[in-house]
Amino acid sequence: MKNKIVIGIAVLLIGFLLGGVSFYLLGEFTGKRGVYQPSKAPTVPKQLIDTSRAFSEIAASISPSVVNISTTKVVRRDATPFFDLFNPFRDFKAPKKWKEQSLGSGVIVSQDGFIVTNNHVIEQADEIRVTLLDKRSFKARLIGADPKTDIAVVKVDAKDLPAIRWGDSDRLQVGEFVLAVGNPFGLSHTVTMGIISAVGRANVGIADYEDFIQTDAAINPGNSGGPLVNIKGELIGITTAIFSKSGGYQGIGFAVPANMVRHVMDQLEQKGKVTRGWLGVTIQEMTPELSQQFGLKDAYGALIGDVAKGSPADKAGIKRGDIILEFNGKKVQEVGNLRNMVAQSKVGSEVSLLIQRAGKTYPYKVVISELPRETVESSPGSAPDEPAFEGLGGISVIELTKEAARQLGLHRDEKGVVIIRVEPGSAAEEAGLRKGDVIQEIDRKKVDGLKDYDRAVSGVRPGNSALLFINRGGKRFYITLRAS
Repeated sequence: MKNKIVIGIAVLLIGFLLGGVSFYLLGEFTGKRGVYQPSKAPTVPKQLIDTSRAFSEIAASISPSVVNISTTKVVRRDATPFFDLFNPFRDFKAPKKWKEQSLGSGVIVSQDGFIVTNNHVIEQADEIRVTLLDKRSFKARLIGADPKTDIAVVKVDAKDLPAIRWGDSDRLQVGEFVLAVGNPFGLSHTVTMGIISAVGRANVGIADYEDFIQTDAAINPGNSGGPLVNIKGELIGITTAIFSKSGGYQGIGFAVPANMVRHVMDQLEQKGKVTRGWLGVTIQEMTPELSQQFGLKDAYGALIGDVAKGSPADKAGIKRGDIILEFNGKKVQEVGNLRNMVAQSKVGSEVSLLIQRAGKTYPYKVVISELPRETVESSPGSAPDEPAFEGLGGISVIELTKEAARQLGLHRDEKGVVIIRVEPGSAAEEAGLRKGDVIQEIDRKKVDGLKDYDRAVSGVRPGNSALLFINRGGKRFYITLRAS
């Protein structure tokens, strides 16, 4: 038995030896000895290599112009000598004041230290500190801020700084490549790439004057105030906000156009504030329904809902119901577009308007005034309980009394009927009518009370659209409502 085991082991050893010799001889003949051979390198087109290198060069050229902005704000807690019943375990020995810090981005726009950022980055800050790419840190002072565009300008005492070059944001086209640089989540000088998704975005609800560039370049908290640049490395916008349900990047970001930024910056440097032009009209978008009511073939222009007494528009003879088709030779596509053009007009300058009235067009010349301080708007109150009158489908109205006008924040001499109920799911709700709205005209016929309302409604055929002139807390505008 032992001899069989020994013979078996000997056979195995001889087999391993012969296998090793065979593998060695095979490697000698084939030139391969089991060494790992790397796969063949892919053939990359030269154009793609050049494009990649170009983006790297853009990032390298603009990064020194991007700064990290950190702000410090002292928050004070009011001391109270009384026992806190709602928080009996409150630590009354805790400090009465502490410091809050926040981070944002900015971009150097001049060699002598002027830096542009967002107003919300430095708002209410007690101390502003700027850190450059080379780790130099400076204490900055606020030159001025404009909350209406969310732009602010700060300055550091330094010379020969790497300033970015300005681009022309009016020439941007959808689909262009862009880069965003900033400090998202405190990660200094992060570069992201995308395209311009849209231009001229207004009514986003971020600022009072909006003309945003929309981009899908990744923008996250901390990017605010950083630059958006084109493939030439030129500043075309200041990243301001994102649309997100999660708080992070979801492919929709907004930047203030460089031309608007420069206009605001120049005024902040020269005057410390921004002066805006004023026509003295309230305007609204031309919907397809309104266009049909006013005899327009295309839904463009801005419909004038009201003209302020003594305003430039009033002095020029412009009236409620007029439609502004052009401003200084430029077609008015949207209300936000017109608002920005008026605001950026120089006070005292004369502008030309093309107005449509009753199906005919008229040229007007208007001298721009300075935008006055806004008055505090009264919020609509509740109307008193009175018998309601059913007229147009989906709404119930009562006559506007002096007491109701006071509760609604209107002048006591205003006339009309008050909507006290809007039926859920009705055409009136879909049209945007609300409880507390005052109807003052129907199909351009004056409505001073319920009799006028009844007379006007009786002339509206079922299935047709009625043109309503609405007063909502002092704001006047038109709405079309399809009669049931």
